[in-house]
This record gives sequence, structure tokens and C-alpha cells, in this order.
Amino acid sequence: MGMSLRGQGQTRRLALFGTKGVVSRCRDFTREALEDWGWMPAAAGAKAEEPAELVEDVLLLVSEVVTNACLHAGGPTELVLIHAGERLRIEVADASPESPRPRPPRDASQPGGHGLIVLQRLSRSWGWAPRGGGKVVWLEVSSPSGAEPARPTRNR
Repeated sequence: MGMSLRGQGQTRRLALFGTKGVVSRCRDFTREALEDWGWMPAAAGAKAEEPAELVEDVLLLVSEVVTNACLHAGGPTELVLIHAGERLRIEVADASPESPRPRPPRDASQPGGHGLIVLQRLSRSWGWAPRGGGKVVWLEVSSPSGAEPARPTRNR
């Protein structure tokens, strides 16, 4: 997998199995990474609203993609977060080769069936690719202004 992002940012991986408690584990893992990467507002105030909303959007997106893997693909096998400069890439791998597809429209007041709509509205871009016998669903969001991944201490 030729990642052009290597060296520009940081990658975190969480191996997963089963479906019990996996959504909250992925949310906690993501929140911790975003804190480390400076996405959380340092102090309350008007400037803090944009990053706080963005963090909530990211956590919602992680919840949706992981929930979809639980409902339709037997559960996720890995969550990968790649922070590269002005964007965050989220990847959720699972063991099902089936492509994600929107469900037929239904009553918007009913729960479920809105995951891909949420992805389309909140992410910069998203897609999926086959991986091994399964697939990876990925999405990208823009980093908040001022959030920079910690630079590697080693000089090139």
C-alpha cells in the first residue's frame, strides 16, 4: 500500500475483533489521538467552537463507519487514523468484500440507514477499496486551523 502521507504526519492503528463495545473503543481511541494532535480547543471561547464541532463530526463519522462494519460486515478488524498536515484520513477495515451501498430512502425520523448520507455531508471525501478478503472504508476530513501533528524529532 503506497502511502504518500508517510513522514508528513502520524499514523495510529487499533486492532479490533468482535462487535461488543467496539464503537465506544474506537471513539475513545480517536478522541485521544485528536487531543494529542492538538484538535481539542485549549480554552473555552469563540475560537474554540470550530474545532469542538469538528471533533464531534469526526467522532460521529468514526461511529457511523464502525457501526456499519458491525451491522453489515461482521465487525471491523482495524481502525487507522492518519494525520497528515491539513487533513485526517480515517480507515476502517473489515472482513467483508461487499461494497458499502446506500439503503433505499425511508422515513428520516426513523433510526438507521443514514450512515452513507452522514459520510457524504461531513467528510471531504470518502470511498472504499478491497483489502485481502475484505475491504477498507476510508474518509477524509480537513484539520482545524492550527492543528499540527507533532513533528518527528529526528532530522532527515
